[in-house]
Amino acid sequence: MIIDIDRWEEILVTITRNKTRSLLTAFGIFWGIFMLVALMGGSQGLKALMGTQFEGFASNSGAIAANLTSQPYKGFRKGRYWSLNLDDVERIRRGVPEIDIVTPCNAKWGMSAIYQENTESCTLKGIYPDNGKIEEPNMLYGRYINDIDVKESRKVCVIGKRIWEALFPDGSDPCGKYIRVSGIYYLIVGVDVSSGNMNIQGYAPRSVQIPFSTMMKNYNMGNEVQVITYTAKANHAISEVEKKVSAIVKQAHTIHPDDTQAVMTVNVEALFSMVDNLFKGINILSLLVGLGTLLAGAIGVSNIMMVTVKERTVEIGIRRAIGAKPRNILLQILSESLVLTILAGMTGICFAVGILQLTEMGTGNPFQISFWGAIAACLVVTALGLLAGLAPAYRAMAIKPIEAIREE
Repeated sequence: MIIDIDRWEEILVTITRNKTRSLLTAFGIFWGIFMLVALMGGSQGLKALMGTQFEGFASNSGAIAANLTSQPYKGFRKGRYWSLNLDDVERIRRGVPEIDIVTPCNAKWGMSAIYQENTESCTLKGIYPDNGKIEEPNMLYGRYINDIDVKESRKVCVIGKRIWEALFPDGSDPCGKYIRVSGIYYLIVGVDVSSGNMNIQGYAPRSVQIPFSTMMKNYNMGNEVQVITYTAKANHAISEVEKKVSAIVKQAHTIHPDDTQAVMTVNVEALFSMVDNLFKGINILSLLVGLGTLLAGAIGVSNIMMVTVKERTVEIGIRRAIGAKPRNILLQILSESLVLTILAGMTGICFAVGILQLTEMGTGNPFQISFWGAIAACLVVTALGLLAGLAPAYRAMAIKPIEAIREE
């Protein structure tokens, strides 16, 4: 569509002449595109913010722990206490080929970590090196717990971010120094600064992690295991795996196969899927609300253009009488509709992007739409501008010169 300078001047004069109507119509388009872009960008930012809560945690993982039985079975009464043990780890590893990693984890809460005059509350966690494949560490200093630490029951530890900040406020490298936890000294070999809120057996920034074997010996835990975590191999769902894990454990500890209370399971994969579905729903809702508001604005543009065409019946009739073709009238009305919607739409997009940018600066998360999302918004505005101008344009084309002169 080619519009010469005179046509542009005519369009701007028409819009200016109907200033109040044009502003009201432009606001409808502006608000609609602003809502669409702001809601889509906001949902992306919220998704990224939520993702930081699960940072470093394996999405294909699960966990199992013991609970009181809810059904009597083979002479055992209801409400019996039982516990997992290290033999269960091997049973699960051998009996469930779909499992990739399986590792135990024990913890003691309400402990205090002490270095010189500094003290900080902590959770003491006994782990195997494989735990790092489920809760991925982010090592700032040193290293993670390794197989030799476990084999030799070394008194070494990896401290969390909050522990490091409280005990070493100067931010120095603490590796090679000793901290005291419940009267036992541990050599610091690493600092894990991962900050995700998804953790097993304690919040990572407040944890002091030691070799599992050291935990068992120092605190006389025998063969007992509090939690067993595992990950599934590719193309296998955790919901499929956890049924087999529960069945193996129930059989080993003489628990009724239908007892749903005795074995507590956590399906992290289902949790991640639920969050993904939640944000898919938010995106769809945002799209519907934004498009609905835009459509209302487009209807407003169409109505305003219809009124404008009616008021300009004589002008259009005279133009037809002096030789203007229907195509010229069509292009004029469509051009006015397009200019009004595009100006309002571009302003709405820029304003929404600016608001999202301010939000992003305050949180550090990408509260912003993608490049192609912005292009799609521009195309939607253009399409709505054309649609809004079609009915008024065809009405203008239908005006007969003689009828327009009679109205005058």
